[in-house]
Amino acid sequence: MTKLFLSCEHGGHQIPDRYQHLFANSGDILETHRGWDIGALELFHAMNQLSIHFAIYNQVSRLLVDFNRSLHRRSLFSAFTKGLSVEEKQRILYTFYLPFRSVFAEKITEVVDKNQEVFHVSVHSFTPILNGEVRNADIGLLYNPSHSREKEIALQWKTILNKTFPQLRVRFNYPYLGKSDGHVAPLRQQFGNAYAGIELEMNNKHAGSIEVINAIVLSYIALTERL
Repeated sequence: MTKLFLSCEHGGHQIPDRYQHLFANSGDILETHRGWDIGALELFHAMNQLSIHFAIYNQVSRLLVDFNRSLHRRSLFSAFTKGLSVEEKQRILYTFYLPFRSVFAEKITEVVDKNQEVFHVSVHSFTPILNGEVRNADIGLLYNPSHSREKEIALQWKTILNKTFPQLRVRFNYPYLGKSDGHVAPLRQQFGNAYAGIELEMNNKHAGSIEVINAIVLSYIALTERL
C-alpha cells in the first residue's frame, strides 16, 4: 500500500516580528516570487482534500530561511539573513526549519517501518519570466531520472495531464532539475526505493485559476488510483 504525502515549503511570505527589521527597506520584495511560491499554497490545500496520509505547509518566507534547501547549502539563508550571528541562525533553524523537516521525515519513517511505500508531492510554483527569459511551461514535474519508480510515476502523471488537459504544457524537470537539492532529494537518499518524490511546479501565472487547479487535482486523483 502506498501512503500519500504532501508538502508546501514556500507557501507564504511571513516574517516573524523578531526579524521584521531585517526587511524594513526591502519594499515589496517579500510579495514577489523571491519571497514565496505564489499560488502554491492554494494548490496544496486543494490537493489536501483527498486521502492524504500526512501533509504539512510553511508560510514563513524563504528569505528568512529556505525550507527547500539542505543545511549545508549557502542558499539556506538569503542576503537578508546570511549576516546574522551563528546563534541567531541556529534559533531560526530550531524554531522554524527543523520542526518542519524533522516531523516530515519521522512520518515517512513510520510508514516505511511498516513495509509500506510513500509517494510525496512537494508543491511549488515558478515565475513565468526570470531574468528576461519566458518559462515555456504550465506545469513542471521534477523527478530523479535514476529513480525508476519516480520516473514511472512522472510519466504516468504527464500522460494523464496530456490526455485530459491537452491545453496545458507539461514538461519534465523544468524549470529546475528534479535531482537538485531540496526537500525531496535527501528523503530520496534516506529512504531509497520505499520513497518516491515529485516536485510539482505550477506556473504562477495560473495562481488562483480554478480551472488549472482543478485540472491538477483531478490528474492527481487519477494518478494515485494507479499506485
